[in-house]
Amino acid sequence: MGEVRAERAARPGRPVVDLTEEQARRALPLKWGTVPAGVIPAWVAEMDYAVDPVVLGAVQQAVADGITGYPLFGFDPALAEAYAGWSARHFGWAPESEAVLPVVDVTAGVRVALDVFSGPGGVVFPTPGYNAQLGLAGLTGREEVRLEVPTTADRAEIDLDRLDRLFADGAQTLILTQPHNPWGRVFTRAELEGIRDVVLRHGARVVSDEIHAPLVLPGAEHVSYLAVEGTHDHAVAVVAASKAFNTAGLRCAQLVVPDAASRRLLADQPMARNDSHSPLGAIAARTAYAEGDPWLASLVERLDQQRALLAELLAAHLPRVRMRPLEATYLAWLDASAYGHDDAAAVALDRGRVKVSPGHSYAPGTTGQVRLNIATSPERLTEIVERLARAWA
Repeated sequence: MGEVRAERAARPGRPVVDLTEEQARRALPLKWGTVPAGVIPAWVAEMDYAVDPVVLGAVQQAVADGITGYPLFGFDPALAEAYAGWSARHFGWAPESEAVLPVVDVTAGVRVALDVFSGPGGVVFPTPGYNAQLGLAGLTGREEVRLEVPTTADRAEIDLDRLDRLFADGAQTLILTQPHNPWGRVFTRAELEGIRDVVLRHGARVVSDEIHAPLVLPGAEHVSYLAVEGTHDHAVAVVAASKAFNTAGLRCAQLVVPDAASRRLLADQPMARNDSHSPLGAIAARTAYAEGDPWLASLVERLDQQRALLAELLAAHLPRVRMRPLEATYLAWLDASAYGHDDAAAVALDRGRVKVSPGHSYAPGTTGQVRLNIATSPERLTEIVERLARAWA
């Protein structure tokens, strides 16, 4: 696996281009367009970088060709083969192409998996957890069972004994986000094997959200849950190129279903079960998987630099902030409770003119925590931390 990562890093890259504020306000209407002038947005998981020109060019050509109709329903061979090739190159493991099926986005894919494959029992959701998926179990008619990880823990880990008890009490599915948002964790193979053993002991299921897999930073390696022996009959993964390539608005993720019987069950569902994805999203994803390695190499290098810069800035300006090691993603989980603000995000916006994500939206009831997006220019990240220091301290 290390050789795969080293080979990718050695390839010539396409440079990451920072968006100006004017460009960002046009390109990122949610992240930048919903904050007033003078506020720096560092909240939603979008990057202040121009789209990879190869991916953008493929989408522009598709629009010029008038590709605005319905996408292929169900299996998309070109997309599936592109993902399988990508996974083999980057992670040393790949599903057979028949296992890769398009969905509209990752959260929709998680819901489809719960609806189609899970029993009626509760859904274990580790918290802090991705806020867009908080409450998702309830939408499928299942109880959400939270497995709380202490927000102040230096290294966030899933408590296997607690997971075992939750399954023993009737839960039947685990939503596993890995790499994890907002923990910034990359689970090791040994950790995944431990989760597998607990799941097998109870005949439970796993839905593995792996959207951040392309964004594992130097020092860690992504292992798909499906790459662990003995997982295919009880697990699916949901993946996408959208987070790494900044194309979330194009609306296309992939559901990886390695078990043939499960694929047949999915194929027999009413058409409305899997809302239609976008043909432009499929083209963007296919291009990213097939031709995006050079740009991704530059992106990972940039994010590694931003990670180091953030550590320096916090040490200099906010020494009482505790930050978990950032092993993947561009989303840092900060514990600012030492500065005495229950809602540190509100204070950051009011006093510092920086919008960060409040920790209580990922772990209801917690105080003093925020999630900070570092995928911006070094200059803007420096300004963000300096503003946070003035606001909090």
